[in-house]
Amino acid sequence: MVNFKDVPPETLLKKLSSELAKSIKEPDWVDDVKTGEHKERGPIDDDWYYMRLASVLRKIAINGPIGIEKLAAEYGGKVDRGSKRHHAAKGSRKVLRQALLELEAKGYVKKDKKGRSLTPEGMKILNAVSLEAINELKEKVPSIAKYA
Repeated sequence: MVNFKDVPPETLLKKLSSELAKSIKEPDWVDDVKTGEHKERGPIDDDWYYMRLASVLRKIAINGPIGIEKLAAEYGGKVDRGSKRHHAAKGSRKVLRQALLELEAKGYVKKDKKGRSLTPEGMKILNAVSLEAINELKEKVPSIAKYA
């Protein structure tokens, strides 16, 4: 059985984001937002929101239960303060809250006292998408078949 941890993250996130795009509607503010204090501009990719949804789902599966503050630290970076030293900044908590609300509405994530954790439905979609991704990788790179 293929687990989502067996698939390279880039491949898994691309497949998972396209799967989530079929069922989740993108919010109106997506074109006008920055993804953190440390960013100077907003995202360039058109489907960045779905990639963030997929990434959040994967991070919850790996690190869960996890809260918004820890997730914001995961998506943070360093603030350019001119000639002063760099400081750590967290990612946008609004984007993460909205992503978690969408994932909770679909039933992939549940909220409890310790934070957000993955539901069986969330694990099911992760493993199904990872199986598709590993099968595509097997077609492109036949030598990977012995590992998966």
